[in-house]
Amino acid sequence: MTVRPFVALLAVCAAGCTQTPKQVAAAEQASAAAATDLAKELAGLTPGRSGTCMPQFPSTQVKAYGPTIVYVVSNGVKYRSDTAGGCERIARGDILITRTPTGQLCQGDIATTVDSASRTFSGSCSFGPFVRYSRDGK
Repeated sequence: MTVRPFVALLAVCAAGCTQTPKQVAAAEQASAAAATDLAKELAGLTPGRSGTCMPQFPSTQVKAYGPTIVYVVSNGVKYRSDTAGGCERIARGDILITRTPTGQLCQGDIATTVDSASRTFSGSCSFGPFVRYSRDGK
């Protein structure tokens, strides 16, 4: 085997992995839309201190805005965690699965997502710090 065909094959593979300008623009537009929707979700609430864990609540709604996950405890209390990405499909209806023996979700815990129709694995992410948002800022 000569080096030239290998280098050519490597160049073709690398070119296939780069995004087109249209794909870059679509990703930027999706990111901007997620940021706008996140701002609307948290409007009227004041962030409290960042913490490493949040308590699990019995009936919490989970929403994703790009790589950010928001747990809605009530209209006046929400928790935000910025992840490294991988769980964005929650926004399209996928199910977020967390496992914790402590009764709390903590920074560094890994969550997985499952497609709600096919019940197949669709992604995973690691939680960042949790910030409590509330009407009174506490």
